[in-house]
Amino acid sequence: MASLDDAGAAPLPLLQVRHLRRSYGPLIAVNDVSFDLWPGEVLAIVGESGSGKSTLLHTLAGHGQPDAGSVQFAIRDRGLRDIYALPEGQRRALARTDLGFVHQHAADGLRMNVSAGANVAERLMALGNRHYADLRQQATDWLQRVEIDPARIDDTPDTFSGGMRQRLQIARNLITLPRLMFLDEPTSGLDVSVQARLLDLLRHLTRQLGLAAILVTHDLAVARLLAHRTMVMQRGHVIESGLTDQVLDDPDHAYTQLLVSSVLQP
Repeated sequence: MASLDDAGAAPLPLLQVRHLRRSYGPLIAVNDVSFDLWPGEVLAIVGESGSGKSTLLHTLAGHGQPDAGSVQFAIRDRGLRDIYALPEGQRRALARTDLGFVHQHAADGLRMNVSAGANVAERLMALGNRHYADLRQQATDWLQRVEIDPARIDDTPDTFSGGMRQRLQIARNLITLPRLMFLDEPTSGLDVSVQARLLDLLRHLTRQLGLAAILVTHDLAVARLLAHRTMVMQRGHVIESGLTDQVLDDPDHAYTQLLVSSVLQP
């Protein structure tokens, strides 16, 4: 339970999800999902392919109208507001400022034929910053923070490795200092050593910036490294939820036990 603030009122969660449902024709991809996410908290959503975890993530991020339920975000000075009830302009502005999304395939989150610097500065430009020197300096700073050589600021992402593209996506999102990041299998398809470097970067940045994040992954080791809490999905339902170490070390549900045991098998 959240503690009371100085005024005696319970603080608001950053994200409040209630009875969320989304389907594709007869297929129910997300069914009656409810949870709260608190500022600075990292939540992992795990499950097999087809469990509904990526559909849930995209719905939470405002990428697809749910069939039922609500996704409420704590907008600055306005309290919790259902993102799907906001006017389209306000929803776009929210996506450029307080929300970020890192795609599994970097090409979905980058403009591949535009320079790295322009990719990173684009969110600032969308907010009205037109000062070239300032944009370039901020882009340079963020390239350094995600461990990309600033000398490559004018190179296009199609010349970058997979790990560099993912780090560029992260810089592109974080330049506006969002309060909530959505991460869709950010390490999928990367070599083990590249995965480790990217995970270390994500762990460092979320802690340094006090950033809340919702992470979708099929890799339980990624959830264990990054997430405070973990939700397990099967056939569109959340079947187990709790502190990550508790869920992964002492799972209650038979499906979670199977997931964990499959990782432990030689």
